[in-house]
Amino acid sequence: MSTYSTTKRFLAGAICPRCEAADAIVVYSRDERDFRECVDCGFIDEMHFAPQAQELDTRVSESAEDTSDEQVVKILSFPSGSSR
Repeated sequence: MSTYSTTKRFLAGAICPRCEAADAIVVYSRDERDFRECVDCGFIDEMHFAPQAQELDTRVSESAEDTSDEQVVKILSFPSGSSR
């Protein structure tokens, strides 16, 4: 699955690794692969993104599977005339 669209778009602030030109990099997708290309020198590079890691479950992280151990308790008050 590609990250970018098929339309070439400039990447603001990017510097070309070959000619070091600033703001000359465009990113786009072709054949389900992502590329970056320098419009000044013609440098083309296929970009590979690592799959996103799933957050580890800890006692402070919330998950949809957690069931609540809460119980509803009704607090009763004694009448003011009783001797307790």
